[in-house]
Amino acid sequence: MSPLSSPSDIVTVPKKMTFDDLLIEAGGFGRFQVIVLLILCIPRLIIPLHFLQHVFISAVPPHHCAISTQRNPGNLSQEDLLFINIPQEQDGTFSSCKMYSQPQPHLILNKSQTINGSGVQSCDQGWEYDLSTYSSTTVTQWDLVCSRRGLGKAVATFFFIGVMVGAVIFGDLSDRYGRRMMLLVSMLLAMVFGSLSACSISYPMFAVSMALSGCTFSGLILNIISLGVEWVDMRHRTDAAIITGVCWSIGGCVLALIAYLVRDWRWLLVAITAPFVPAVITIWWVPESARWLLTKGRTKEAEALLMQCAEANGCSLDAFKKNSESIQALAENGTSSQTYSYLDLFRTPRLRRISVCCGLVWFGVAFSYYGIILNVSGLGFDIYLTHLLYSLVEFPGKLGVYFLMNHLGRRWSLFLTMFMTGVCIGVSAGIPPSLGPFRTAVAITGKGFSEAAFTGLILYTAELFPTVIRQNGIGYTSFVGRIGASVAPLIFLLDDIWHLLPQTIFCVTAVTCSFVACLLPETINVPLPETIADVECKRDSKVLNNGDTPLTDLAPRSTG
Repeated sequence: MSPLSSPSDIVTVPKKMTFDDLLIEAGGFGRFQVIVLLILCIPRLIIPLHFLQHVFISAVPPHHCAISTQRNPGNLSQEDLLFINIPQEQDGTFSSCKMYSQPQPHLILNKSQTINGSGVQSCDQGWEYDLSTYSSTTVTQWDLVCSRRGLGKAVATFFFIGVMVGAVIFGDLSDRYGRRMMLLVSMLLAMVFGSLSACSISYPMFAVSMALSGCTFSGLILNIISLGVEWVDMRHRTDAAIITGVCWSIGGCVLALIAYLVRDWRWLLVAITAPFVPAVITIWWVPESARWLLTKGRTKEAEALLMQCAEANGCSLDAFKKNSESIQALAENGTSSQTYSYLDLFRTPRLRRISVCCGLVWFGVAFSYYGIILNVSGLGFDIYLTHLLYSLVEFPGKLGVYFLMNHLGRRWSLFLTMFMTGVCIGVSAGIPPSLGPFRTAVAITGKGFSEAAFTGLILYTAELFPTVIRQNGIGYTSFVGRIGASVAPLIFLLDDIWHLLPQTIFCVTAVTCSFVACLLPETINVPLPETIADVECKRDSKVLNNGDTPLTDLAPRSTG
């Protein structure tokens, strides 16, 4: 039996090749990766058209109770007819939900006088809408105002509930059947349910269609994120995240233009669903994730795709073929007969902490983001121009977070952008309406910080979870985030209690969750974890820079 090995007998085995090493051998961030990202940008452009559509299709035009012919005592002008039938609010505008029980002709002589109490009733003949801005919205279609106001806000909630459920469904399916397959399935279903929403003949049908549509968009988001990150080497992950993130902002600008040109909600839905036709065609050229193929033991397919990558990037195929044994070794190390589920996100200590904290941060970011977006009309400016400004401010926000993530790291960048989002929401809420331009400027600045936080969080999440359950991890965090997005529209109903209460809630949530982000580990310059064991090894940039990496194996040499 050999004696115990002495320290001098311990030798360092050469560093094992990782998938990132293989990507670098195949050209790193080259023509192949650029083509993949550009193709993924097409569906990425379409996603914001649907996520932000509620700003326009659920817009509430100025309205008042419908006035029947019996309430017109004579040949009165429209203004006089309103004065004798509709009471005025304190700001001088006509009431949206109340009318006089009987016409009050004497008010023509004294238009400052009003009648309250028993002389006022709810609308009994429906409503009349100002259609100068919109020719039709879901609100005007089904009279979702006054006592039915909650149903109007719930339109966005139904959509995000679908996104929430879809995150769980497609997160698991994508880890089981592949990123590319589920991306294609999601796009085809999004076309079907988007068209069904536009053809809805009743509010219940529309609500169900929107929920199903939202469900399919989770598949789009999850797989675009994974394919974009998993085909890019460690040094260029931030670049990939910014490229696809910019597409979201471009989509927001395009939506403002489309909504300005198409004022009917049904045709607007058709216009934003039609681009899926060319998108489905282009996705056929997107390769499956070679990382995922290796975790499933499909070595030949992964090797073929890596060879294709090397060829497209101009690398010598003869030189790359020497990596076949490394590819086989990666597949054998990464392949497991174990089937992973969402429960595995909480089985081990470090991964459990990451999952809990990341979920809370996703809730805070999504909740505050849509709290800003859905309050566009509340700023009192032209809705199309304000939405365009909201989208344009995202470009400097993404540029800023690019430098922050590369210099401050993921964790502190997320903290800073989330904290400033909450501050801007709070400051904007405290500015009086008389300072409208300044109030709008602060809100738009907050939107820029919010989008920067969202962009950084998407990349950060993909880096935190290992390949074997990355889609489960992204699916779970997206699920929690969509809870925040679902609740956000309903929070605005609390303005009946106190007009600043909704903005206060958004502000406090963003600031609180920014501190939760500080509990997450840093991932800058850290290889993507492939297994749960990689996460538990506490791989971080400081450890890797010191050479203490789990990829380095110290083996004792036998002395005989």
